[in-house]
Amino acid sequence: MNIKERVINVLNELNLDAVLVSDGYNMRYISGFTGATGYLYVSRNRFVILTDFRYTIQANSESNGFEVIEIGKGGYTAAINDLLDADKIERLGFEDDNLLYASYSSLNEKLHKKEMVPVKNALTKLRIVKTAEELENIKMAEHIGDIAFTKILEVIKPGMTELEVAAYLEFFMKTNGAQGLSFDSIVASGVNSSMCHATPSAKKIELGDFLTMDFGCIYNGYCSDMTRTIVVGKASEEQKNVYNTVLKAQLEALDAIHAGVVGKDIDKIARDIIDSTKYKGCFGHGLGHSVGLYIHEDPRFAATEESVILANVTETVEPGIYIENFGGVRIEDLVVVTEDGHINFTHSEKQLIEL
Repeated sequence: MNIKERVINVLNELNLDAVLVSDGYNMRYISGFTGATGYLYVSRNRFVILTDFRYTIQANSESNGFEVIEIGKGGYTAAINDLLDADKIERLGFEDDNLLYASYSSLNEKLHKKEMVPVKNALTKLRIVKTAEELENIKMAEHIGDIAFTKILEVIKPGMTELEVAAYLEFFMKTNGAQGLSFDSIVASGVNSSMCHATPSAKKIELGDFLTMDFGCIYNGYCSDMTRTIVVGKASEEQKNVYNTVLKAQLEALDAIHAGVVGKDIDKIARDIIDSTKYKGCFGHGLGHSVGLYIHEDPRFAATEESVILANVTETVEPGIYIENFGGVRIEDLVVVTEDGHINFTHSEKQLIEL
C-alpha cells in the first residue's frame, strides 16, 4: 500500500472528506516536499501541495505525484476554500497536535466547511514503522556520529571548554556528510554531567571529569542520536561503579528487545537494575524513543508506554545515572527492532574510556 492509499485509509477511519496537513515532517513523509511553508490538502479526489512563490519550483521537483498550487493574493485561506468548494467538503481533518490555536481559529472561522475535525496523531503514526530506505538513511546518520566520536577522542584535552567540544563534534559530522544537527549537542563535564540535558558552557574540562556527549546529525532528512560518557584522565572507583551500573542496565535492556515487546517492559529492565543499587532514584527519564525524520518520535521505551513495539521500529536505549554535585553517566545506542531481536546502528566503544 502506497502512502497516498494509507492517507485515504485515515480519511475512511475518521469519516473525513479531506485532511489539511500542517506538520512539516508529515508533509515531507507524505508528499516529499521539504519547503518551510505550506499545507498539504488530501481528499479522495486530489492530492495538493499549497505553498507560496518561494517554494513552487522546489515543490514541483520534490513532490511525489502531488499537484502544486501557488497561493495568490487571497493567501492560504482562499486557496483552501477553492479546494473545499470544488470537492464539496463538509468534514475537514486538521492536525491539532501541530496547528497553532490562532491558525486554527482563523481557519475555522473562514473556511467553507461544516466541521473541522482533529485527527490527533493519526498521520504521524504512519511514520512509526520505517521502510528499508528510511533505515538506510538513519543507519548512515548514526555512522557519521560514530566517525565524529572517534575523531573527538583525538582532540579532547584538559582545558578545552564544553563549547569547543560541541563545535568540534558539529565540524566532524558536517565534514563527513551531515546536513545538520538533529538537535543541539549536549556536552557536559564534571558536575555539569549530572544535568541530563545540560547546555554546553564555557566551563573548562578538568582532569578526573566525567564528560558526557549526546549528539546526532541529519542525513537525507533523517536523524541519528547517540551518547557516550568518558573520563578525562583516570577514573575513580566511584566513577567506575556508576559507569558499569549504567552499562549493565543498557546491555540487559538491549538483550531483551524484539518485536512484540511492550515499551514499558524494556524500560523496567534497565530501571530495576539501577534501582537495585545505591543509585535508586538517579535515573529520572525514559529509557528511549524512536528516531526518524524527527529526533523524538513514538513509540518509546518508558515506564508509561503501553504500545507493542513492532519490527522495523527504531529505538534509542539510553539509561543514565545523575548525581548532583558529583556528575552523571549516560550511554545511548540507536537500534532497529527485528522479529527476533535488534540491529544496533551504533558501533562506538562502550567500555569506559579514560583519556
